[in-house]
Order: sequence, then C-alpha cells, then structure tokens
Amino acid sequence: MVGISHFRADGTAAAVVEFALLLPVYLLLVLGMIAYGIYFGAAHSVQQLAADAARVAVAGLTADERAALVTAFVKANGPSYVLIDPEKLAVAPEQSPADPAQYNVTLSYDASALPIWNLYPPIPLPGKTIMYRSTVRQGGI
Repeated sequence: MVGISHFRADGTAAAVVEFALLLPVYLLLVLGMIAYGIYFGAAHSVQQLAADAARVAVAGLTADERAALVTAFVKANGPSYVLIDPEKLAVAPEQSPADPAQYNVTLSYDASALPIWNLYPPIPLPGKTIMYRSTVRQGGI
C-alpha cells in the first residue's frame, strides 16, 4: 500500500499540471508566429509586386499606355510571387491626383484564401484585404 508521504515526494503530477496549464499559451504563441509569418509573407509579396509594377509604368508615354503596361505586368508576373493568387489581385493604376508628375499603382489582394484564418481561433488576426500603393515619378528629375 502506498502511503501519503509517497505522493508528497513525487513531482511528476506537478509537471503534468504545469504542462496542461502552459500548453494553450505555447500553442497560441507558436501558431500565432506561423499565421503572422504567412500573412507578412503575402503582404511583402503584394508590396514588392506593386513596386515592380510601378517601375514598369515609367516606360509608358501616356496614361493609357502606363495602365496597360502595369496591368499586363501584374497579370504575367503575379503568379511568380510567393503566397499570391493572381486571381485575387485587383490593380488600380492612376495618375496621382496630388502631383501630376507622379503615377500611382495600387494593388489590393483578397487574402481570405490564406491558410491562417481557421488555424487557432484565439489568435487575433489582421484584415483579410492587403493593400499597397507604390508611386513612381514620371519623366526625369
């Protein structure tokens, strides 16, 4: 028969209780890092694609030609960026309303298909739309 003094000296039950208490916190941290890593990867790809598309717009001579160049570039090169589905990209190339010497390229990405939204419900996640604008100066200096 096991006496009560045996249970006082045994520390394995304490380790199990500590593990049970800390596991949800650990999962929240690890899955949160994974979720935000995926989200930031997609956001970086959208930002880089917007910057590259704005650089392509420099080659156009008119606003229509710039818009056509930007749209063609995003359509052709969108699939090569990490975590980006080109079907969910919206492109808005435009002359800058604030400065006619600048040209804006705005990309909006619907990130609802990323595999992070049902990962772990307590994780506070950012919005499902990623939007970046890149501006390039037209002409010379």
